[in-house]
Amino acid sequence: RIGVIWHTQGSGKSLLMVFYAGKLVISKELENPTIVIITDRNDLDDQLFSTFLKSKDLLRNTPVQARDREHLRELLNNRTSGGIIFTTIHKFAPFTNEVKGDSSPGPVFDEVAESTVEYANNVVLTDRKNVIVIADEAHRSQYGFGAEVVRGKTEADVKYGYAKYMRDSLPNASYIGFTGTPVELTDKNTRAVFGDYIDVYDMTRAVEDGTTVKIFYESRIAKLELPEEMKPQVDKEYEEITEYQESSQKEKLKSKWARLEAIVGTEQRVKQIAKDIVGHFEKREQAQENEGGKAMIVAMSRRIAIDLYKQIVELRPDWHSDDLMSGKIKVVMTGNSSDPSGWQPFIGTKANRETLAKRMKDRNDELKLVIVRDMWLTGFDVPSMHTMYIDKPMSGHNLMQAIARVNRVFKEKQGGLVVDYIGIAENLKEALAQYTESDKKTTGVDTEVASEILLEKYDLIKELLHGHDYGKFFTGKPSEKMQAIVETMDYIIGLREDRKNDYVKLVTEMAKAYSLCATTDIAESLNLEVGFHKAVKAGLVKMISDDSKKKTISQLDSELNQLLSKAISSNEVIDILGSIGLSKPNIAILSDEFLEEVKGMKQKNLAVELLNRLLKGNIKTFSRRNLVQSKKFSELLEASIRRYQNIAIETTQVIMELIELAKQ
Repeated sequence: RIGVIWHTQGSGKSLLMVFYAGKLVISKELENPTIVIITDRNDLDDQLFSTFLKSKDLLRNTPVQARDREHLRELLNNRTSGGIIFTTIHKFAPFTNEVKGDSSPGPVFDEVAESTVEYANNVVLTDRKNVIVIADEAHRSQYGFGAEVVRGKTEADVKYGYAKYMRDSLPNASYIGFTGTPVELTDKNTRAVFGDYIDVYDMTRAVEDGTTVKIFYESRIAKLELPEEMKPQVDKEYEEITEYQESSQKEKLKSKWARLEAIVGTEQRVKQIAKDIVGHFEKREQAQENEGGKAMIVAMSRRIAIDLYKQIVELRPDWHSDDLMSGKIKVVMTGNSSDPSGWQPFIGTKANRETLAKRMKDRNDELKLVIVRDMWLTGFDVPSMHTMYIDKPMSGHNLMQAIARVNRVFKEKQGGLVVDYIGIAENLKEALAQYTESDKKTTGVDTEVASEILLEKYDLIKELLHGHDYGKFFTGKPSEKMQAIVETMDYIIGLREDRKNDYVKLVTEMAKAYSLCATTDIAESLNLEVGFHKAVKAGLVKMISDDSKKKTISQLDSELNQLLSKAISSNEVIDILGSIGLSKPNIAILSDEFLEEVKGMKQKNLAVELLNRLLKGNIKTFSRRNLVQSKKFSELLEASIRRYQNIAIETTQVIMELIELAKQ
């Protein structure tokens, strides 16, 4: 037993496994070991295999995938050294566990494949010592040792937990487990197979390192206007219902599940949820700093997934498309020919699902929303996914793995959001009980917390702008809105340097908080305020930032206009320079006419920044011709600006100095 590594999902666990395998391969002591990599689902096997395949140069090996138990036996039997072999754990069991087609993501035992006697005779696949078994998600219940009677169609036999079959097949191997969620304290099996923790890289460290983002939680149950009897009651017993058991043999649970499914899937409730998701998702999209954000809806059954799709596209017909390569929303599910004919358009082949996965991962693709039952809830990576809507009872590591779909880092994404329609709050608390204290603060954070931060930052901004009125932005015509922005920029430039920086920092923090709670009532009431301050900040950053890429005024104009178009919906195209009383010159030539106009600007602080910026650019160009002279100009410019910043001279005086410098 080598031990267990807990490495938070989304922060590079698969790559850690690749690098570990790379170390094993070149270890002298191990004398060219055979590495067996085990997962418990076919789709995970494929995902991990593709990561290893891309790293074959580092691994000095081309990994191979076992097709079935026979093939696994072939790959391991009589092998004297080397090799990286991928298999699902079910292939160690002496049962046929893959029903024709791939309608089930987990094992469905159809019949006993070989008698226990026959199995006992040829159970050992290899008894070599230099075999290392690496198990992904090592703590699932399938890794047990327990015995259970299995009834086939014509005969019965005893079935043990997969861990026993794996141990019997590779008696002298060493076992290491990798997990993205912590091993539960009550889980004896994982410790028995793999040993204790070797290393822990928890969620807090991943968030601190910037390898994942925080996960926020929002309950929308109260927003659904439903009578009490239509609100599903989820109790503890549902924790036992895993994604595999919707079609399994546990009759009591099955009937209980069916009763809940009937309530969850009533037409009135599905309609309400569809309406809420559409409104919520559209607001989330607008609040994101970057375009290309995606979301996932987790439904309780395939029937509900399809009904939900139909209700959503009834509200937004343009989101639908019969074509696999287009449409904003899709259902991702498996099925078979015995499913109702109305379901067939939604049941895709494996190739179709791969196409949809590629579309989902492409941030420029129009596919933004997918509805799943249990596909893609583990190991599926879409960094731009910012929201997960949950309408299915989930608990434990299944829940933790599912919500980790939204913890990937992506550009300015501030955090992932889990939206609850069924009541998973208690289960989330329980699942988090296994985590470190600090982890509990980075997952399942209520969106109300973000709303409070939003209010706090807004109050600080109002304080900073005390005495300055920008009210016409909210009431005026588009040209007056632009004036309000320009006047606010001017006001802020006139503040001390540190206050200017405070403003930019506060607006950034306010925008971040807003993007996390855009759908709350507080955020909705501050929507325009946030848009206004973001526009002012963007203008300031572009004016003040001391970057080497000199921007022309027309570039500045179009960039600011782009930003403002988000905050202001209007058909009136606004000319920024016009709104501060300047005509558009070719600013590469600091002409007398242009300088005269600058002198007449009402926004004096803005005029100083504009001149400072233009002169810096011109001095740089000039320096190619005359280094000594340009150095002198630089010093003069810096001296003037320093005196202005220290409020040693009047704004109008510094404008005159800069204009004089420009003429020289």
